[in-house]
Amino acid sequence: MSSPDIQVKELDKRASGQAFEVILGAPTPDKSDFPLSQPKKKDVSLEEIQRKLDAAEERRKNHEAEVLKHLAEKREHGKEVQQKAMEENNNFSKMAEEKLNQKMEANKENRTALMAAMNEKFKEKDKKLEEVRKNKETKEPGSEGTSED
Repeated sequence: MSSPDIQVKELDKRASGQAFEVILGAPTPDKSDFPLSQPKKKDVSLEEIQRKLDAAEERRKNHEAEVLKHLAEKREHGKEVQQKAMEENNNFSKMAEEKLNQKMEANKENRTALMAAMNEKFKEKDKKLEEVRKNKETKEPGSEGTSED
């Protein structure tokens, strides 16, 4: 789209793009694409003004309803996120409590088993001590007679 009234000069090329200078010629008086006087405003009736005001009020109400709807959705989403976080926290707490109870039960069983083993060991030692005492008592009366000689 070039005309004799428009000149285009390429200034320079860059990596980011190109630059041009556009030179417009002097306007010609015989060509009038644009009217010189402003178009006449048509008379606007009171009913038309009221109709436009009502339409603007309706748009405002619709926009307000949309904003309230978005806020309600955000609030609902926040509640859902909070509910999910609480559920996950409760689940984590339950799992941690169950693991702790299992460890405590295992420790209790291990301690019980260890105590039973120690009791058995002590009983065996007591039996051995009792045997040694009996053996000692049976040997002492016989050794007293031989030791006096």
